[in-house]
Amino acid sequence: MDVTTPLVPTTLLLLDLETTGLHPGQDHCIELAAVLFSVPLRTTLGQVSTLLPVKENQAERINGIPASASQGRQPWRQALALFLAMADHADAAVAHNTAFERPWFGKPPLPPLPLPWICTCDDVVWPLRLNLKPKPSLRDLALAHGIPVWATHRALTDCTYLAQVFSRCTDLEGLLLEARQPRQLYKAKVSYEQRHLAKTAGFHWNSLVPGAWARRLSTAQRERLSFPVELVDASSG
Repeated sequence: MDVTTPLVPTTLLLLDLETTGLHPGQDHCIELAAVLFSVPLRTTLGQVSTLLPVKENQAERINGIPASASQGRQPWRQALALFLAMADHADAAVAHNTAFERPWFGKPPLPPLPLPWICTCDDVVWPLRLNLKPKPSLRDLALAHGIPVWATHRALTDCTYLAQVFSRCTDLEGLLLEARQPRQLYKAKVSYEQRHLAKTAGFHWNSLVPGAWARRLSTAQRERLSFPVELVDASSG
């Protein structure tokens, strides 16, 4: 797989997973979906969706997928082969929460996915006119673009929302260009009374930096903040 990526990718692999839990080391992926999307044409080139066999699904009440459905007769191996073929034609993988999706790849039966990743929640800086939070939900992102939300927590549905959002972005190239910029880890210099400023700006408390509100930011994101920050690790990107 060729991972030489242009600064602005022209073909994207929009992907989403449904899983039986939150931990790739002990839980399993029950559903994989992907859409191959053309940036210049603003259109879907192809798509694939499949259930993957599991013995039980402790997240059934969230994603609505019975384990018995995953065990039904279906060409899931062929679907994985098609997924890899689509990945071969993509410049980057895109998900709405790459911090969650990415660690599952390379855990059988999911193959490794050696593509650059773009997160539409963390990496893309959406226009202010959309009135979105710094880390918007996929539901809010779709609604802000005038896209009806008819269901959530199924993989292909979420990929379709992303494809529809991208198809309506007049400056998608600019958004992707900024999303690909290097990021560094910063902690917010706010008082206890000002902590809401950091939280609203998408900073996380006590996870990236112990005892601090922190977030990885591009230069453009940092310059938009209404409060000071301090660089934590210049090697983070």
